[in-house]
Amino acid sequence: MKVLVTGGGGYIGSVLIPMLLEGGYKVKCLDRFFFGEETLADVAGDPNLEIIKDDIRWFDPKILQDVDAVMDLAALSNDPSGELDPSKTIEINYKGRVRVANLAKKYGVSKYILASSCSVYGFQDEIVNEKSQTNPLTTYAKANLSAENEVLPLADDSFCVTVLRQATVYGLSPRMRFDLAINGMVLGFYKNRKIPIMRDGTQWRPFVHVKDTSRAFIMVLDSDPSTVNKEIFNVGSNDQNLQILPLAKLIAEAIDLPFEFEWYGSPDKRSYRVDFTKIERVLGFKLKYTPRKGAREVYDALVEGKITDSIKTRTVEWYKYLLEAHKIIKDVEMRGAIL
Repeated sequence: MKVLVTGGGGYIGSVLIPMLLEGGYKVKCLDRFFFGEETLADVAGDPNLEIIKDDIRWFDPKILQDVDAVMDLAALSNDPSGELDPSKTIEINYKGRVRVANLAKKYGVSKYILASSCSVYGFQDEIVNEKSQTNPLTTYAKANLSAENEVLPLADDSFCVTVLRQATVYGLSPRMRFDLAINGMVLGFYKNRKIPIMRDGTQWRPFVHVKDTSRAFIMVLDSDPSTVNKEIFNVGSNDQNLQILPLAKLIAEAIDLPFEFEWYGSPDKRSYRVDFTKIERVLGFKLKYTPRKGAREVYDALVEGKITDSIKTRTVEWYKYLLEAHKIIKDVEMRGAIL
């Protein structure tokens, strides 16, 4: 089976693709590689991997001709980065992925899996499941929900469509991110011996390790279409719904350091607890990692020098840098034209 992974050089994709290759799949990776092609350096020479540097908004659809399944991960990632340029977020995260789904169906792809997010729940007082009312509060969340609403109706007997609403992801990745809650807490402890906590610490979030959510994609890929077609699955585990302040204390215990913290930001308007019963009941999906284990592996990797903090590990900062660099280039080009 040949799988196209869009956004395959990203935080999740660079973990998912090696897992697919290990499982015997042939893989095409479609990515702009804003964070560098080194994220797939360990598998770049694999004969079963084809890397295509392109954009979901305008890639040549002929690359889909020999593809059996699409895992659509390409997106401007997370809520804060989605607000840098809301129109671009809608253009890529919503319209771009709808384009991928429509082209996949047109070219005879049998399975399409959309990477969505539990952020579509926004703020909720009650525990929510896949049938609950959504409440997207950010451009990122709204784009995810719009994409869901347009790709699911494409499903039919020959085109299987599945949506995976992922919990907040954590853990080691070749495209490391320290702008995610658990990873960022660990980095704060490593650098300053203080955990940064977004006010006011009472907000709820569900969590899932990057390897676990990658396994969820592969489980859907391997599942009979009759089981997963036209379905939405929350990806995570009920016991990893955690409030931010208690989570920070757990992280301190995991890396054996005294609990010290510092507040940052305005009070978070997002808070949601998610029910993950469906994916366990239907697919038998269970998490192998815990926040404690994930925090420890990230901390140890920092101590051992296997990963380092840089502007590329903080998505918003890197996007701002790229936007500014693009602006400078445009200015230079314009001045050259005038001269």
